[in-house]
Amino acid sequence: MTIDLKTTSIDPVRKTFDHIAEKLGPDKAATRYQEAVWGLQPIVNQHYRPTWDPTKTLYDPSRTAVVMEDFDDLIDPRQYYYGTWTIQRGKQQDSQEKNFKFVESRGLMDGMEAAWKDKIRRLIVPLRHVAWAANTNNSYIAAYGFGAPITSAASLQTMDQLGIAQYITRIGLILADNDPTALDDAKALWLDDDMWQPMRALVEEAMVTKDWFELHVLQNLLIDGALHPLMFDKFDAAVTQHGGAAYSMMNEFTIEWFAEASRWADAVIKRCAQESPANKTHIEGWIAKWMPRIQGALKPLSDAAFDGEGSVALDEVVDRLMTRAGKAGLDV
Repeated sequence: MTIDLKTTSIDPVRKTFDHIAEKLGPDKAATRYQEAVWGLQPIVNQHYRPTWDPTKTLYDPSRTAVVMEDFDDLIDPRQYYYGTWTIQRGKQQDSQEKNFKFVESRGLMDGMEAAWKDKIRRLIVPLRHVAWAANTNNSYIAAYGFGAPITSAASLQTMDQLGIAQYITRIGLILADNDPTALDDAKALWLDDDMWQPMRALVEEAMVTKDWFELHVLQNLLIDGALHPLMFDKFDAAVTQHGGAAYSMMNEFTIEWFAEASRWADAVIKRCAQESPANKTHIEGWIAKWMPRIQGALKPLSDAAFDGEGSVALDEVVDRLMTRAGKAGLDV
């Protein structure tokens, strides 16, 4: 007896949803990311004028000075939607928790020079407040932005910054043998120490910036782009040279996160600047407006961190940031 097995290929009537096909073309299969973010922004419905801002509709593209023919073009190169993001962050959290547990159980911070422990308390632990401000700023972008690609990515950025604030808190508690007064001391520095007041003023002004795309440039390109290389790269390396290799283990997530978050910030800004000369001019103007403030806010922190070499370290970080902006097509 013989049995002939035959297969039949059945082509689907359509490869994706109609609104995705309008953007991709009818014969192309969409990625899960594209189906998760494209076409979700309300365009027709829910456009009443709220009583708290009757000059705008609830979802209003004019809440920013930049203009896009299609805000869905501001995609995330990481292609993060809730599923892929949670999988990636879950893996990173497992690794980070193992690092914290290893450092605590072996007492690896005990052998660090006392002066450098004090520097971490004064220069790193108060950054939990900066991360919280970044959380709030990205919440604003998610609430008032236009187009699901950028608002959904800003929502994920919001939670990432909350995680960073929590990891910084863990570092402070480990240094203090889990004495919570260490966090009160860090808050007192944030509120009252002269070294921190320029940074505090900067993030508070960011938190009342109305143009959501300007806030994206300010927070996700400029503040993060200068702060993280300075305090979580250069300062991290300096601590390692003074018996603080374990400290670097506790910053693993923050360092990895900045590298990937930068890809998103740069890609969105680059695509927006390509849309029109007017958009490019707006973005370059915001960089020119805020960079002196950012340098002024970081100068006292850099001086305290690098003992006479603060200006050199800060200049290197700013040069690196301006190179990033140049690669995004901006003249800065």
